[in-house]
Amino acid sequence: MKLSQRMKKLPPQFFATLVRNVNLAKAEGRDIINLGQGNPDQPTPPHIVAKLQESAASPKNHGYGPFSGLDTFKAAVATFYQREYNVTLDPTSEVAILFGSKTGLVELPLCLMDPGDAMLLPDPGYPDYLSGPALFDTEIISMPLEEKNDFLPDYTRLSEADKKRAEWLYLNYPNNPTGAIATPAFFAETVALAKKHTIGVLHDFAYGAIGFDGVKPPSFLETPGAKEVGIELYTLSKTYNMAGWRVGFAVGNATAIEAINLVQDHLFVSLFPAIQEAAIEALLGDQQNVTDLVARYEKRRNALISGCQAIGWEVAAPQGSFFAWLPVPNGYTSTDFTALLLNEADVAVADGSGFGTYGEGYIRVGLLIDEKRIAEALTRIAALHLFD
Repeated sequence: MKLSQRMKKLPPQFFATLVRNVNLAKAEGRDIINLGQGNPDQPTPPHIVAKLQESAASPKNHGYGPFSGLDTFKAAVATFYQREYNVTLDPTSEVAILFGSKTGLVELPLCLMDPGDAMLLPDPGYPDYLSGPALFDTEIISMPLEEKNDFLPDYTRLSEADKKRAEWLYLNYPNNPTGAIATPAFFAETVALAKKHTIGVLHDFAYGAIGFDGVKPPSFLETPGAKEVGIELYTLSKTYNMAGWRVGFAVGNATAIEAINLVQDHLFVSLFPAIQEAAIEALLGDQQNVTDLVARYEKRRNALISGCQAIGWEVAAPQGSFFAWLPVPNGYTSTDFTALLLNEADVAVADGSGFGTYGEGYIRVGLLIDEKRIAEALTRIAALHLFD
């Protein structure tokens, strides 16, 4: 049975390879400290789980729900954005419910681009950004994210031809993998670029709640004119430790939201209503769990950065997300260093080159284990005498 040409164009699943390597090492009986994962290590808060249990027991939720999602969930999203970002949304026309934000990232080229259209993508970036272009025959224009520019794209480096042919631009702040956050000035520059060249903007706000040193990461939609040119995708996976629940939403430009709802009418039936009701509880209920979670990640970040510096590894602290982006030692590629840590120190990290050409020279480390295990990982790395 043959595969379609679209399937053959799909990039290798980077994270599946990472998981397989770790599992093979564990199968040998080795104590692997996994710093490569992006899966939250804490459980979903009890009050959200309790709401799911209550809602799942209700017969009204056992049939098909509205294809475009519960109106009550959309209203909760609007309330959430008003409370957190002072952004006003019309829940009937500016909110689309997603089966996790990854769904929105991948399906956008299907509903808002034609084959041969071009998309501006960050490099390094979340590997699944490449899936939509591969499936729906859109072209990619890479935007380097470099430390000298605080891991923000430098729009002056884009050629006039590229700006003219680009239909959409993807951004992601707080950033995976670099941990950088955007500034209001950068978002204003983005809106100006989008308006001048008629480019749609998708901002992946997956780590929106996670900012450090007292800085709250801004929403793209806080920027004047942002709703005229773009949308923002939010997931409950990170903010509320609901990664396995597969629930998120897109908000912003009404035309784009209408297109997303239309394509989902054809692709899906609806998200289980009980999950949507639990998501309402997450957005509108007690938010102390979010405050505690961010404090937990910041404490882990501080342990990682101070521990790296103590062994002579010169690294910069991430500003947000639950990742750190660390330079590899001189004389190593990202792939070589990743293999060395796994094979010689039983420490798993994510190979920076898996996130793009400009990821070479870095590894990504997750803040998803406790400080004791972070310290143990650094002790093992120190024993390799790479930074003496």
